[in-house]
Amino acid sequence: MSHTIRIDGSLDQASAEDGDTILDALLMAGVGFGYSCQAGNCGSCKCELLSGDVTELEYSEHALAPSERARGLVLACRSQVWSDVAVRKLPEEEFLVHPSRILSCGVESLDRLTPDTWRLRLGIVAGGPFDFSPGQYAVLEFPFAPGRERHYSIASRPEEPWLEFHVRESASGVSASIGERLAPGDVVRVRGPHGHAYLRCAQDVPVITIAGGSGIAPLRAILSARHRSGARAPLHVYVGARAEHDLYAEAELRGFLDGCAESRLHVVLSEPESATERRTGMVTDAVAADFASLSGFVAYVAGPAAMVEAAVALLRLKGVSPRHIHCDAFTGPAPVRQAA
Repeated sequence: MSHTIRIDGSLDQASAEDGDTILDALLMAGVGFGYSCQAGNCGSCKCELLSGDVTELEYSEHALAPSERARGLVLACRSQVWSDVAVRKLPEEEFLVHPSRILSCGVESLDRLTPDTWRLRLGIVAGGPFDFSPGQYAVLEFPFAPGRERHYSIASRPEEPWLEFHVRESASGVSASIGERLAPGDVVRVRGPHGHAYLRCAQDVPVITIAGGSGIAPLRAILSARHRSGARAPLHVYVGARAEHDLYAEAELRGFLDGCAESRLHVVLSEPESATERRTGMVTDAVAADFASLSGFVAYVAGPAAMVEAAVALLRLKGVSPRHIHCDAFTGPAPVRQAA
């Protein structure tokens, strides 16, 4: 049976069949709507359900807290429709849409940042121009692994003459031994942009960023763009790594603090291999120790899924509004709950 999905306050609407998700139907109809992971992890497609019969699939409480669900909010990507539906976009959410592109890009350089992380720079050969916001990500397909796409944050700013990605080698899979399998001149397929954790520039407000591992990539783009905008509000940058040899871009990150009041780069090692003057432990524990309250801050978080989950929970506890916590989820739907 065919149904209609209507967006309150807009002429936009879409047709849907039984069991289609709200998001899929809207995207198929060409209606612009915020989304990222499409797996119930990120919260980018959160909206208010005004009317209609929907079945909610599994989702993460990081994406939609019980208190939000009690207020009638749902995730468009996890809500299957069984009748006509009306939804309302969250009015306080800033939403940017860039044209989706499929690019052919040539490898310009591939350099080691750490023993297991590479900096990959690509030049656009065909399919451009490519517009994106600092902090977004793209989907890459390497020539040695056709059909096996992977998500990587864009570390470059939109105006830079290349696309930069920080690729961490895995023990197996697409990124294993990437340094031996990819060479200058190879063509990489890039699709995007995607992601909701991009730099918000509407106000010069205090910012805290928390990054782990190659999560430095999107924060490099965000902080670089923020610095070039002339922002002067306090900026606290937290970077977590296992050991000293896993750190990179420290000098560049410190440079982004120039001109910002009461700002600092905090480096935290979880498993130092020798005596160190660095802070040690979990990066989220360092944040917890440093701030009694983070009310009024905007937060950007990137890194391993477990760290992101812990950071988001901590930031909420410290008073950061959920709508001011920005992160993208690249993982599957765990941990999840079954919606009632």
